[in-house]
Amino acid sequence: MNIPSTRPNPLNKFLKMESAGGILLMLAALLAIIFANSPLESFYNLLLETPVEVRIGALHIAKPLLLWINDGLMAIFFFMVGLELKYEWLEGELQDKRNVVLPGVGALGGMLVPALIYVYFNHSNAIDIQGWAIPAATDIAFALGILVLLGSRVPTSIKIFLTSLAIFDDIGAIVIIAVFYTDNISMTALSVIALCLPVLFLMNRFQVESKSVYMLLGAIMWVSMLKSGVHATLAGIILAMFVPMRLDRRPDYSPAHQLEQDLHPVVAFFILPIFAFANAGLNLTGIGMDQLLHPVPVGIAAGLFIGKQLGIFAFCWLTIKVGWAKLPTGVSWLTLYGTATLCGVGFTMSLFIGSLAFEGGGIDNTFDERLGIIVGSLASGIVGFLILRKSLGKPAVTANS
Repeated sequence: MNIPSTRPNPLNKFLKMESAGGILLMLAALLAIIFANSPLESFYNLLLETPVEVRIGALHIAKPLLLWINDGLMAIFFFMVGLELKYEWLEGELQDKRNVVLPGVGALGGMLVPALIYVYFNHSNAIDIQGWAIPAATDIAFALGILVLLGSRVPTSIKIFLTSLAIFDDIGAIVIIAVFYTDNISMTALSVIALCLPVLFLMNRFQVESKSVYMLLGAIMWVSMLKSGVHATLAGIILAMFVPMRLDRRPDYSPAHQLEQDLHPVVAFFILPIFAFANAGLNLTGIGMDQLLHPVPVGIAAGLFIGKQLGIFAFCWLTIKVGWAKLPTGVSWLTLYGTATLCGVGFTMSLFIGSLAFEGGGIDNTFDERLGIIVGSLASGIVGFLILRKSLGKPAVTANS
């Protein structure tokens, strides 16, 4: 007689942690909105504007706390994302190329159509058009946090599809940040990064396992990125690519995957909630139709709510119809559509891209960006949940219930 293993499935463990992190994200965002619309608003703004300065000899970095969070803590987030991407490509779900086509094409549609919708509303304004990439992002933590509310009715295949699509979405966001959201380039700072790369390459080739050495080089690259004009968070992605996946002397151990697992609770339960609290504060006092119908929030909200579901579902439908992929096992067309709608929850990455797009653009741009993200994400989350609840039917009744 075979006794079922009681060890938790790694995918289920990952999804549960993501879901819990998504719930914490929601609470942090709600708390930020409460602070921004209460007598505590002045303290909230004062906290985020607190100057933080680090000086070592001639090296001087001075930024308000908000930018330390967005440039510093989010570099750790991107480092973890890079480790996840590496693991999924080499040993995870995306190692099987059959699992790549559908979410990859869906992610492409989910970035292209929302961006076009935003451009349609904002093409005539040179400043507003800079936010074109804001609705192109999906927040995996929020999406899975909503998905878990449906319980055991959700097939594993749809969770894998959603997670894989979000991975491709992250790749797209990384490329967009690297190409479109950089300042004036400093070749001196970039030369320091260029010197770090062969050192990291040799460390990978000789399978150096020491985390502290990687963190030291990562810190050097982060400071250099910060001074170079290329966004500093990309240092995390570059560093992740050089952490060894396997060791010849310990083939059953993955330094990259272990480091990703170690960072995951820190990112899910500390870094992302802090980022949400720092960036979601939206003062709704005196808001009127002029603000609601401004092209920036309308473009973002329409891009997230209409563009995401339309782009992902249409591209997936076409891919399946031409025979390049199949519907995930146990997934109906309505379930796929509900999942595509759920991808319109773009909270964390949308806020991050918005902070880059409108950096220095004025308070009105910041307000419009946050308003559009919150409205579009909220609508996508609610409608996606309702569609999935209908398509998946009632939860199964167990013998003990």
